[in-house]
Amino acid sequence: MRRAALIVAVAGLLVFAGCSGFDGLDGTDGRAPNDVSGDLEIHHIDVGQADSTLLVTPSNETILIDTGDYRDDGAAVIDYLRAHDIDRIDHLVATHGHADHIGGHPEVIDYLETDGDGVGAAYDSGVPHTTATYDAYLDAIEEHDVPLFEVAAGDTLPLADGDLEATVLNPPEDGTGDDVDANGVVLAITFGGVSYLTTGDIEAGTERRLVEEHGDDLAADAYQAGHHGSSTSSSEPFLERVDPDVAIVSSARDSRYGHPHDEVLQAFADRGIETYWTGVHGDIVVTTDGTDTVIETERSGPTDPDALLERDGDGQSARERPPTVG
Repeated sequence: MRRAALIVAVAGLLVFAGCSGFDGLDGTDGRAPNDVSGDLEIHHIDVGQADSTLLVTPSNETILIDTGDYRDDGAAVIDYLRAHDIDRIDHLVATHGHADHIGGHPEVIDYLETDGDGVGAAYDSGVPHTTATYDAYLDAIEEHDVPLFEVAAGDTLPLADGDLEATVLNPPEDGTGDDVDANGVVLAITFGGVSYLTTGDIEAGTERRLVEEHGDDLAADAYQAGHHGSSTSSSEPFLERVDPDVAIVSSARDSRYGHPHDEVLQAFADRGIETYWTGVHGDIVVTTDGTDTVIETERSGPTDPDALLERDGDGQSARERPPTVG
């Protein structure tokens, strides 16, 4: 049972090996640029078979979405924050309670509260998970008195930077049972005329509901592939609405689940979506001024999904792998 007392209602030092750019305003989605200043950075941290994404706004406000796997104890994320001289996270988001998404939360919170300038607030779906990792996350929240907000569709993060908007699209206001993945936090980020969508581990059923409820509002220039590139996600109707120029997959090169699945890479190839994969490219940083976007990677590698389909170790279909639980 969730501890109700904790709930409040509601480019760095890396030497990048690769660099590419795309115009986020290709005129295909009807979005128009706004008068914004500065750059938004979206850092996809290479945390293996897990997720962690850091946003740094033009005013140096920070949003950290997920913190990697519990077996890492937050080490990769903490090292990344140190390397980029970040000692405070203003907004810490848990997309959902699985250990490959909140695994580093306890250690990251403790590090920032003990050795840094702390955590401004934490946000999650309010759907608990019965694991030691989830309990450790709530223990850290409680120990350091970090405000914890339960979010639902229609909420926006209270950002000081008025040029940036982070809107919650999922979970629905009335909830959808106790399924951890289906209730995962989906965030749509807009900055000027450029948009970014991150969906945690939601699967095709939830994607179908989002299409019905939000339609063309799902459109995004850059899309973090759902469920680490699993074929359970990135369904055809959903991709049709999102219609991204770029996709980023966060999963290990030797993923035991075969992520990203061949079906997903093929869908990206069919749509001409430039594809980045932490297992190949390492840390991936998307930087935009609200009009133009540049992508830098820690390691060089192909971004053509057809080329990624031919990667060493051969990607595999979901039919050839055990069920995805991460």
